Amino acid sequence: MEHDLSPATLAELRRPRPYPAVSLLTPTHRRDPLNTQDAVRLRNMVAEAKKKLEADPAVTRDRRADVARQLDEALAEVDLSHTEDGLAIFAAPGEHQVWSLARSVPERVVLADTFLTRNLVSAHTAEQPFWVLSVSADRATLWSGGVDRVTEERIGAFPLVRQQPNFDPERQERAGDQPSNFRDEDTRRFLREADTAMGAVLRHHPRPLYVTGDPAALSLLGEAGSVTAKDAVHVPHGGLAHGTPQAVWQAVLPVLEDEARKRTEDVARSLESARGRKEFAAGVDELWQSAREGRVRLLAVEENYRITVRDAGEHLIVAEDGDLDAREDIVDEIVEQCLETGAEVRFVPDGTLGDADGMAAVLRY
Repeated sequence: MEHDLSPATLAELRRPRPYPAVSLLTPTHRRDPLNTQDAVRLRNMVAEAKKKLEADPAVTRDRRADVARQLDEALAEVDLSHTEDGLAIFAAPGEHQVWSLARSVPERVVLADTFLTRNLVSAHTAEQPFWVLSVSADRATLWSGGVDRVTEERIGAFPLVRQQPNFDPERQERAGDQPSNFRDEDTRRFLREADTAMGAVLRHHPRPLYVTGDPAALSLLGEAGSVTAKDAVHVPHGGLAHGTPQAVWQAVLPVLEDEARKRTEDVARSLESARGRKEFAAGVDELWQSAREGRVRLLAVEENYRITVRDAGEHLIVAEDGDLDAREDIVDEIVEQCLETGAEVRFVPDGTLGDADGMAAVLRY
């Protein structure tokens, strides 16, 4: 299953496909007992997609069989033991993809000539993914971070291992000469290689970067590095290049929590200042209008905010789930529209926005 939504991947997902391109969305659950229902729900959604293919006169017999086969192959690839809060399956003639999302999605099956990506974009934005690069004198390990965990990422040159005969950093540490090891030119060269490899990853997969390592290694990166010196937050904690995901997560968690608190405070100050300048907007109807006009500069959304609406012509009105023409993912639509027009989107803890009803914005004009 896919997790990493890079700009290049998103552009590829958004390109037109031969009709029909099927987008299947369903909520999933991380824990018992709710996740025991996920398999049944998913099979039912795939069956619903096949019924829509069968009932659509614009779908030829060959294409119907092709896309149905792609749906079956995608279903076989789903690992429900590792699901998060939502699942997206995309299937078109000759291709399919399965995406695990750290954000719930409404049940939906859509046939079109493009895939439905707005929920993917919203989940990716809410998740605020990051990289952790753990360095030592003989290894550089890259970790992919999300909402509540990190996992080792094998991408590009990572993990990067120093190849040197008779090199034993553990022996050097026992002998008390570890600090001199980081003054060794070969070690400097190795850390510069790690910095270069990290730069290559960031060019294709830009995310915030945290670097862990012994203070001596971090100091050396500060002198010789580029992206690991200028664009990274250093976390002085050794041993994680050979560590476990849980150990890495525990090391970076206090830093992540502190940065999240500061970001939330910054958002609150920006919104309050916007009120004074008459550049503040709130409410799903006003925000939808402003987003479509490209007027939103900063959009703040409470993490679990959801609302279902109906289009009543000039305005959106609150509706019930399942109502005719109900739009259950209007929050995600607004998020994607804002991102399309260059706005900054920040997800904040529930209750942060007070009387703004879950979503507020700073306007450009």
